[in-house]
Amino acid sequence: MKARTDPASPLPDEFEAWLNWLATQRRASPLTLKAYRAGLESLLRLADGRPVAELETQDIRRFVARLHGEGLQGRSIARHLSAWRGLYRWLIRQRGLRANPALGVRPPRTPSTLPRVLSPDQAKALLDPEAENLLETRDIAMFELFYSSGLRVSELAGLDVDGGLDLAEAVVTVRGKRNRSRSVPVGSKAMQALRAWLAVRAGIARAGEPALFVTRSGGRLSTGGIASRLGHRARTLGLGVHVHPHMLRHSFASHLLQSSGDLRAVQELLGHASIRSTQVYTHLDFQHLAKVYDATHPRAKK
Repeated sequence: MKARTDPASPLPDEFEAWLNWLATQRRASPLTLKAYRAGLESLLRLADGRPVAELETQDIRRFVARLHGEGLQGRSIARHLSAWRGLYRWLIRQRGLRANPALGVRPPRTPSTLPRVLSPDQAKALLDPEAENLLETRDIAMFELFYSSGLRVSELAGLDVDGGLDLAEAVVTVRGKRNRSRSVPVGSKAMQALRAWLAVRAGIARAGEPALFVTRSGGRLSTGGIASRLGHRARTLGLGVHVHPHMLRHSFASHLLQSSGDLRAVQELLGHASIRSTQVYTHLDFQHLAKVYDATHPRAKK
């Protein structure tokens, strides 16, 4: 394989061609492409000069063991393996490679951890205090919409004023993973906060800026900026827990499931392609029920 000479793109041409195919044909998200690129960089490092077309299954197993020995967790190794399998599948179809050495190789087991969520009281404490300035008006609108509709942070950051948000119908439409579109209801509290923000947004947004949520300098607010503002608000209000963007999405799903018990509806609202991704919230719901049982059942109370 011939390596590129461009210092900004150090991967071999075949690797870059596969990543480009993922971006254009499979519409892979930027985060997926970033993770796969990191996996391919690890493969090159571990191969140590050997052509990847000559690697065998025992080599891949040895690479997995080495990554684990370097302290990489099972989930991260699984992402690397996914990238390697995908690359080899593409090389088989496009370059005539005979076998996929990454097939059947499994990552080490990682103890399953449930996503952390806010309690309903914590969510209320985060969202109820009124804004004291323009940026807090924006933040409350962001976080109310986040919690109301269970969006991904990338979906929230990508919203435009004239695209996605329908105030008349109280619906937000976003494009999630693999460019799949979904529409989610927007609650009354979020609608109220969004109207308050839209009434003052023009005061800081640059001329022609399409983004719904903008920085103090008027440009689109990034996912990192959203995370920073969320953490800042939680600390300022003394919540006592580190609040990150995905925690609001987890909280949306958990609280909705506790109230409705409708796993399929939660799956659709979250935009999960598989029900398995949503089932983790049933464990959270069971934890909630177990706490209620322990606190109220006459034979459970100490």
